[in-house]
Amino acid sequence: MSKRRALITGITGQDGSYLAELLLAKGYDVHGMVRRASTEKFDRIEHLRERITLHQGDLLDHRSLTDTLRASRPDEIYNLAAMSFVAVSWIQPTLTAEFTGVGVTRLLEAMREVCPEARFYQASSSEMFGRVLEMPQNEKTPFYPRSPYGVAKAYGHFITVNYRESYDLHATSGILFNHESERRGLEFVTRKITWHAAAIRLGLRDHLALGNLDAERDWGYAKDYVEAMWLMLQRDEPTDYVIATGKSNSVRACVEIAFDHVGLAWQDHVRIDPELVRPAEVDHLVGDPTKAREELGWVPKTTFEELIRLMVASDLRLLAR
Repeated sequence: MSKRRALITGITGQDGSYLAELLLAKGYDVHGMVRRASTEKFDRIEHLRERITLHQGDLLDHRSLTDTLRASRPDEIYNLAAMSFVAVSWIQPTLTAEFTGVGVTRLLEAMREVCPEARFYQASSSEMFGRVLEMPQNEKTPFYPRSPYGVAKAYGHFITVNYRESYDLHATSGILFNHESERRGLEFVTRKITWHAAAIRLGLRDHLALGNLDAERDWGYAKDYVEAMWLMLQRDEPTDYVIATGKSNSVRACVEIAFDHVGLAWQDHVRIDPELVRPAEVDHLVGDPTKAREELGWVPKTTFEELIRLMVASDLRLLAR
């Protein structure tokens, strides 16, 4: 029996690298799509390079998507590529719309043309809920996005639903709440906190600047969350799932755990910078993962405190080098 083949867009990112590891462990033939960019970083997948096949493609270019699908012949497509940093979406709103919104349509069109029998996963986001209209948020909660990123993700989500219903594609969206790891980019608040806690402990920095300490998120471990992505595509009936821990924590709690891990009083080192507060803040996100638990059998394995401590420990090792 031939190996199942999977294509991951955004394979060089946090989620892409963990998903590639998971699929390789399950015996998949793993393909990844990467942009031809001078800034492309492969450090997260360097240890996998000999075991995966990379293709050059771009969500802005339909032809490159059809070429990639023809070359990889996937049974499963995981669309994780996006302009993924919310803060940058305020600076580049149009490009965010093209990549994170319209790019999903281009990929679905290419799939419809080349491999309509494949199964498609769209990385939706809790940022679509924005100014939340109910607590906690589930698959039926209305969207009220508060950033160009959230708006673009909402488009990507609905176009996936539309293609599923219009063309009978096996297309599923995972509405993932914040998920972090030691592979998270330094621009994201959790990693910014864990890296600075480690750097201050080692005498490499003296303070950490943050915006809104009271913002609350439902934070989980990316390694747990990619398993949910895979489980979604194993179901014969495509539908959408909220993937979350069901618990919210504040930025302040993240700071407290990180500095506790390195044995420092956070109040001595954290400064509030009004410039870092978003134009429209999303104050309180917490997901209801009941459907994922009941239908997929998925439950998060890693607590928030365990996650922050493992990130700080990783950053201490990284900086000690």
